[in-house]
Amino acid sequence: MDFDFSDDQQQLRDAVARWVEKGYSFERRQSIASQGGFSREVWNELAELGLTALTVPEAYDGLGQGAVDVMVVMEELGRGLVMEPLAQAFAASAVLTQFGSDAVKQAWLPQIASGEKLVVLASQERKARYRLDVCDAKASKSGDEYSLSATKNIVPAGDQADSFIVPAQLDGKLALFLVEKSAPGVSTRGYATQDEGRAADLICHAVPATLITSNGLPALTLAQDIVNAALCAEGVGVMEQTLKLTTEYMNQRKQFGVAIASFQALRHRVADMKMQLELARSMSYYASLKLGAPAEERHTAVARAKVQLGQSMRFVGQQSVQLHGGIGVTDEYVGSHYFKRLTQMEMTGGDTLHHLGTVSAHMQDSAGVFA
Repeated sequence: MDFDFSDDQQQLRDAVARWVEKGYSFERRQSIASQGGFSREVWNELAELGLTALTVPEAYDGLGQGAVDVMVVMEELGRGLVMEPLAQAFAASAVLTQFGSDAVKQAWLPQIASGEKLVVLASQERKARYRLDVCDAKASKSGDEYSLSATKNIVPAGDQADSFIVPAQLDGKLALFLVEKSAPGVSTRGYATQDEGRAADLICHAVPATLITSNGLPALTLAQDIVNAALCAEGVGVMEQTLKLTTEYMNQRKQFGVAIASFQALRHRVADMKMQLELARSMSYYASLKLGAPAEERHTAVARAKVQLGQSMRFVGQQSVQLHGGIGVTDEYVGSHYFKRLTQMEMTGGDTLHHLGTVSAHMQDSAGVFA
């Protein structure tokens, strides 16, 4: 299989990398973090780069690109610890494209592509423990209109978003709705996350809603798989930069008159970090390439990738702190922020144990047995 990137994909990578280097410095990130963890100005810059339009079909003012292009972008954003939830734009555009009516597509896809509207998933409830089929939210229909009541937790940039994709029970079956933040009965409670990003609880009381699809679980699963595949790619970028920071520090830090990078035992630990990074990279590729597969195959592939990424992110983050010593957890040092991001990513979109359960449930009876 050819894993070389096309010239267009390489140019896309270079463009995003240049923006991260010149436009998203650590100092700017910390300034955004101190102001709440989300910047509409940065979101507009991502839109100007064409990233919010990346997966929107060309018929709706998008670029019509695929999963590999998303992977390339997310790796570079990971290297810069960019906090704005770009993966949500990819998930929203996919759900609306594949499941929305023509009217919904015409109304929302061009606005997502331009960056004018930030649409995010609001799928998790407190007791769900990452399961998408656990949903207490209720929707009802009156004539041609729908209303919805729900409480959703840990919604990415929820108090800054313009609209939400919300699952709710409709006539005993999970359906998917679009809810505007400006609708009467909508309130949000925002807070900073452990990695200095932004999330919120979403509370809806008899809120007017637009039906996306009455068969909500397949659409919601697709959205979460896209977010998790993007998270895997972002994790590769975060780990790559973490490894780079660690090796640079080891070449500068001296003990007994020599750089600690010369100590064989520490070099072995760095080699283990590199191995975990490459295992994660291969599974990130696997997840992205499987996004176009049938639903069950896609979901299992993303779960497998998330298991490996979870293990790799925990290992690389913890080893980096150990090799740095005390400075590795000080707020003034950039490496500590990579560690915090890796720690949170392992638990985002389903932690390692959750996805290990998914992988286990989809194993065949003959798994591991060679006749």
